[in-house]
Amino acid sequence: MIFIFVGVLCIQQSQAQDLHFSQFFQSPLSTNPANTGFIPDADYRLGAQYRQQYSKLIPIPYKTFSAFGDVQLLNDRLDNGWLGAGFMLISDVAGSGSLTSNKIYGSIAYHQMLGNASLLSAGFNVGWASKSINTTGLKFPDQFNGFFFDSNLPTGVQFSSTSVHYLDVQAGLNYAYFPDEDVYINAGYSIHHVNQPRETFFNDNSNNGIIPMRQIGFLNAVLKVNDMLLLKPNIYYTRQASAQELTYGLMSNYRLSASGDKLLNVGCYIRNKDAVIPMLGMQLNHLELNFSFDITTSSLRQYNGGAGASEFSLIKKGFLSGRPERQTLCPTL
Repeated sequence: MIFIFVGVLCIQQSQAQDLHFSQFFQSPLSTNPANTGFIPDADYRLGAQYRQQYSKLIPIPYKTFSAFGDVQLLNDRLDNGWLGAGFMLISDVAGSGSLTSNKIYGSIAYHQMLGNASLLSAGFNVGWASKSINTTGLKFPDQFNGFFFDSNLPTGVQFSSTSVHYLDVQAGLNYAYFPDEDVYINAGYSIHHVNQPRETFFNDNSNNGIIPMRQIGFLNAVLKVNDMLLLKPNIYYTRQASAQELTYGLMSNYRLSASGDKLLNVGCYIRNKDAVIPMLGMQLNHLELNFSFDITTSSLRQYNGGAGASEFSLIKKGFLSGRPERQTLCPTL
């Protein structure tokens, strides 16, 4: 129960950090709004992710759910370019105080071909965020009587509100290079909380509670080894205030059917100084399901037994009827 109090104080001191997914590459719109409509092998996609964290460390673990959808528009009307439009929903519940975050975003991006082998994209999104807390389940340090936390004791912690709402803005750039049918490279950079909204449950006139801007950079590749195997290395880096994260690894797709409509996904990633993340999944036609598990390697391991987080992702891609056939931008099996 003390964990949620620490979290609230972090918000008050402007040190709260954004949630994140281990399968960052399966959450394209939360990584970079320029990914909206950036679908190299389809016209549209729908996705969902679920993450549960610290189930062995705290009584009520963190639970995060995300859903998104995006589509390519006007690619039959614009000269070597198209628009992307999409949406994203994020819901997060943490701890005995039921610290709940709900966010909804609408995003748009423009994608322009540069010659025949590269693509430049720019995009932004605008969202509405709502965060609330249930204070009845909380206990605070000044309620500790020397033996246990006594909820009957008074506390000096005073909330001015149990809910906050604010507008949130992100922007990003994306670049892809595909010199031939066997090589595809993609890099992107985005800034989140451009408008630096204020998020606090306490009443003061200071700058406490201002969400610091978050920067995200990534580098992806798809390399076709042969007709049976694709390799997909990824590097992801993010920084927000004094917190930073570096994750890198490799996912491989192995063809299980002659037509290539069945693929086995096997991969492993490392979150620097924090966790090893094995992944396993399947692709059937245009439907992809992946599971990952964070194995804690930091000092936190002695408290959670190495069980960091479990995560599921589901993505469905497809083509719109009436669209002219087009060549896939990335290697396929």
